[in-house]
Amino acid sequence: MLRPLKKYSVYDLRQLKGKRQLTHVHVKSPEEAAAAEAAGIDLLSCSFDSAASQARLPLIVDAAPSRFISGATPHGLASPEEAIRVGFKALELGASSVYCSGSPRMIEAMAREGIPVVGHLGMVPRHATWTNVRAIGKTALEARRLHQQLKDLENAGAYAAEVELVPHQLASYLCTKTSLLLMSLGSGSGCDTQFLFSDDILGDYDERIPRHAKAYRDFKGEYKRLQLERVAAFKEFAEDVMSGRFPEANHVVEMTAAAFEEAVRAIEKQGN
Repeated sequence: MLRPLKKYSVYDLRQLKGKRQLTHVHVKSPEEAAAAEAAGIDLLSCSFDSAASQARLPLIVDAAPSRFISGATPHGLASPEEAIRVGFKALELGASSVYCSGSPRMIEAMAREGIPVVGHLGMVPRHATWTNVRAIGKTALEARRLHQQLKDLENAGAYAAEVELVPHQLASYLCTKTSLLLMSLGSGSGCDTQFLFSDDILGDYDERIPRHAKAYRDFKGEYKRLQLERVAAFKEFAEDVMSGRFPEANHVVEMTAAAFEEAVRAIEKQGN
């Protein structure tokens, strides 16, 4: 089956480097994907690290058929062979590329097979025990390491890299020193894409919003309001049933008196 033509390919994205910043949102449901498409968001990403998220990927692709979508592979890929299998599975299910926070060895294995791969620079949440959750690259030593990691990703064949919690001056500078598309998550406006999670944009959690993010709505508050409305509606239903206010005449099906009497006669005759 032919899929709808995407607005962007990797080739198209590379041609846009340095020309304008693209919008990029990580979505977690088909509804969010459809909203992102309707809003004109350029790039989407979603999880691809569990059976549930793998089953959801085709639904997200169908909900946003013209969007370029990256599937985030599991953390802790066990081998290059597993990385290749996971990468091809994501593409088969409709992803345009895959994201991998693993080593250049894993990225190179996928890239050698023609799988478009996004790597990761800066703070990696799953590896925060090595760094703490903080900005990475504020010293000359860390900046040099980031630059080397960037070159390692280039050499491995990645076409892009997420840049998380890197000082904006350094992220902007690195963006001019690479052919990779750099995707800023908390790293300023000097990269090729501006990336946020839908949870941050929608205000869809109780915790304090991260410094680098901005909530444009209060979905968590709205969900709490809706839950109170559910409880109130169920209580009103129960009270109506107990008091005899439900069902009313317009909620039931009527028989004519003659038809009811005939039905009763037929049932009683059958019973005899």
